[in-house]
Parts: sequence; structure tokens; C-alpha cells
Amino acid sequence: MEARRKLIVVSNRGPSTYERDEFGTRAARRGAGGLVTALSPLVSRHDVTWIASALSAEDRALAAGGAFEETASDGSRYRLRLVAHEPATYELYYSVVANPTLWFVQHGLWSLKQDPGVGLEEAWSTGYAVVNRAFANAVCAELEREPEAAVLFHDYHLYLAPGYVRERLPNVVLSHFTHIPWVGPDEWDVLPATIVREIHEGLLASDVVGFHTERWRAAFQVTCASLGLGAELERTLVTAHPISIDVGEFEGLAESPVVLERERELVAGRSEGLILRVDRTDPSKNVARGLEAFGLLLERRPDLIGRVTMLALLDPSRQAIPEYVVEREAIEAAAASLESRFPGSLRVRLADDFPQSIAAYKQFDVLLVNALMDGLNLVAKEAPLVNTRDGVVVLSANAGAYEELSEWVLAVDPLDVQGQSEALERALELPLDERLDWIDGIRGHVRAHDLTRWIEAQLADLERATSMRS
Repeated sequence: MEARRKLIVVSNRGPSTYERDEFGTRAARRGAGGLVTALSPLVSRHDVTWIASALSAEDRALAAGGAFEETASDGSRYRLRLVAHEPATYELYYSVVANPTLWFVQHGLWSLKQDPGVGLEEAWSTGYAVVNRAFANAVCAELEREPEAAVLFHDYHLYLAPGYVRERLPNVVLSHFTHIPWVGPDEWDVLPATIVREIHEGLLASDVVGFHTERWRAAFQVTCASLGLGAELERTLVTAHPISIDVGEFEGLAESPVVLERERELVAGRSEGLILRVDRTDPSKNVARGLEAFGLLLERRPDLIGRVTMLALLDPSRQAIPEYVVEREAIEAAAASLESRFPGSLRVRLADDFPQSIAAYKQFDVLLVNALMDGLNLVAKEAPLVNTRDGVVVLSANAGAYEELSEWVLAVDPLDVQGQSEALERALELPLDERLDWIDGIRGHVRAHDLTRWIEAQLADLERATSMRS
């Protein structure tokens, strides 16, 4: 049986956030986002302290009392420490630096920035660095309580925190896993050189730096070398482990009453062929080009009008950030244009409705994932696992999942709209034996490389790093 480890998990969003209900009683709800879902199994298998930002007023009230015991959905107990930040400081950290600056740079989207670099260095020093320092202080406080614990930092919100902890506690075991793409020196050059260097130095203070793909891992190494950080890189274990899903939990969700009800509604109104996309309204997801590609298909193949429809399930994303508002407006305009030319061929739903997404996963004939760039993209794994129609995945070569799934998908260049249109056509007409081989290949891979295996890889990296230091 796997030995329980003492772990400190650090992420911007935590496993729970708190509000007062209509009766004035404190109520917990599960934290949003795939990262929380992915890391939750650690709680049942290890002695976990989870450190996260206090995001609501009730979170901040709890943060004032220090860490406390909490219960996961499976009954496991864990320790939760919420870190309260000054609202103005957090706004600089999250809405100026992390999103959209780091996000845009690391997804090749810098040209979309409405104010490239304006006030960035001040936001970096008085926002991003301050919040990272607060996280580091919380980690150090927990390490005083559990000095043998290993620390697992996660994602682009926390690039500086490992270095701050290392300054105070040189012998602690630290890892950092980045869940978005990494880019090379040319892409990083749009930012001030001091910031770029601090990012890479902060990560290299970790014993382990992890990414989802060899491509992102290699880009990190190349950029470190270009910054003259080769010696620091030599002392750091840099790994690539693609994240996955909890297969059993996901298959169970697919048969849950709420999903089955959504599926009945979908089947009652579906056409002969269904092209599906499930995304956030994020510029990196490339939604408008996907709609344009479907329009080109119907122009070229008018015999498909009325027989094939596209269903776009879109979760409105980061609407407090101007660039995301512009993106949503562009998607809505593209959808309106398509609908005016081909009435009834497109259905767009703007909502965060996970049961509806799973129901649609079960019913797609073609799944379109045409991201400009993606750290991984779990939709490409989730949807084929539960699909009942031997659907075909059309996948961007710039999605991290392509590295694993390339032999079982139709690859597309995310900037080539005509190529995407042709891929949709080919997917609709792919012979049944190929469809079966491809979807079975994806399912077999996902089952063999599930979430448990990804978590075990993180812990194995910690063991390797510890042995390298001793």
C-alpha cells in the first residue's frame, strides 16, 4: 500500500470557497477549475495541507483565524489555509499580471494585448510579487509545523513563490508544475528582461519543475540557457507528465441522472451529424475560427445543410478583463453571421453547465478542439472516453494533448481555417473501422494513463529530487 506523505499543496484557487446562505449559515462549495479536481485525490491518500487565496468575504473571515480542518467530498480530512490579500494588490496580481499578461505571452497571444507593457513593472512588484511573497510566508509557517513536508506549487500564478521559500528554508523539498504552455526566448522578449529572469529563477529554486509535454519542457530549458541559467538548470529536475482524468469518476458522471436527462433533451433535437466544441470564451481557444470553418464546410457541401449541426457549449471566461470581453463579442458576431447564412445549423449556449457538456460528449460525431495553444486540453480526453457514437476528434497540433493522442486524431493547424473545414468534412466521412480504431486508441490510452498515474509521477519526481540532493 502506498505510504502516506506529508504534503503542502499551493494553488491560487483552493478546493473550497465559502459564502453565507440565505439563513446566514456558512456554506462551502467546491472550488472551480480543473486544477482543483486534478489535485483532490491527493487529499484521500496523503496528509495534505492546502494553501490557497481567500477569494470571498467569508474566505477572508476564515483566513483571519488561521488554518483549519476541512472534509473532502469522499470524507477525507485535510488542513486548509486561506491567504487573504489586499483587494487592490490581488487585482494587480490576477487581472494585470497573471491574466492576461502571463497567460497571453505563454499562449502566443501577446498581439491581442490592448495595453502591452503599460504599468506592468509596477503591477509586477506591487501585485504579483507581493501575493507570491504572501503565499511563501504561509508555506514557511506550515513548514514550521511540519518540517518534513514536501511543497507542491501549481501554475502560472506562483512563479516567484518557490524562490521566496528557498531563501528562508534552503533544505525544503519544492516542486512546481505549470499547467499552461511554455514558450521560447523570442516570445518572452515582449516582457521586461528583469521580469523574465525572475520568473525562470523563481522556478529554478524548485527541486522539480514539471510540464505537461516534452515541447513545453524543452522550451523552458532553451529559455533558461538563453538567460545564462544553465548551472541552476543542472541542479533542477525538469520533467514532463501529461495530466489526465479520474476515469471511474468520469464514467460514473456520464451515467448520473442529471447527465442522462440532459442527454435525452439533446437526442430529442439532434440532427443526423453533430459537431461539438466545448470551451471557455478565451482567445486561446480559437472559437471564432472554428465557427468560420464550419461555415466554409456548409458552403462547400450544401447537401450537409439540415443534416449536420454544430453545438458550441461555451463557458464565459474572465469577463472583467477587456480582451476577454472583446473575444466574447467576436464569437457572438461570428455565430450570428453563421446563423444568418445557415439558419438552424448552429446552436451556441453560453453557460457553465458541466452536466450538459458531458451529455454532449456522449453524443458527438465530431469533436473540434482547435486551440491556438493549450497546455494540455482535457476535453480531448474526457469526451472520447464517454462517447457512444464512435466520434472523431479533430485536434490542434498546438494542444498539449496532441503529443499523446496524435495517432488517433485528425490534426489541424489552428490558423488554417480552410484546413479545419476540410478536416471536419473528412471526420464526418471517416469509415467506421477507422473511427472505432481511433476512439478505442484514445480510450485505452486515457485508461492506462489516468489521473492516479499523473499524481504518482509527481510524487516519484519528489523522491528522485530528494535522492539527487542527498
